[in-house]
Amino acid sequence: MLDERDTKILSLLQADAGVPVAELAERVNLSLSACARRIQKLEESGHIMGRVAVLDREKMGVPTTVFALIKTAHHSDEWIELFRKAISGIAEIVEAHRLTGNYDYILKIVLPRVEHYDVIYKEIVRKVELFDVSASISMEVLKSGNAVPVGYAR
Repeated sequence: MLDERDTKILSLLQADAGVPVAELAERVNLSLSACARRIQKLEESGHIMGRVAVLDREKMGVPTTVFALIKTAHHSDEWIELFRKAISGIAEIVEAHRLTGNYDYILKIVLPRVEHYDVIYKEIVRKVELFDVSASISMEVLKSGNAVPVGYAR
């Protein structure tokens, strides 16, 4: 079970994974070594899966976001694995989710410009058969981030 200090450490690291351990220790009222041990335990238990740098998409040259909604006539394990392999090799696809409802999958695609979507679309359909694809361009980001609520942690 995680205690209040563990969840505070997780929250602080989500906000800035580069925060020095000494600063974390001070903010959660622990000694440096005790805080370092807790972080190590959180990593070993899988609560912390890794630490990443968040890059500026504008400076990286991929400011455009397109969401592709996909329908397929195939639902076998083999087709799903083929689809997974097809999209895993495309760097511009940064997220993919299997859905309930009218569409089977949604892909979040980051691009240098909207016209580049056609390149990605063609790359996917060359590798796997799709029934229908509908794309929507994100006009504005209202909320973004990878942080998850820590209050439910076990």
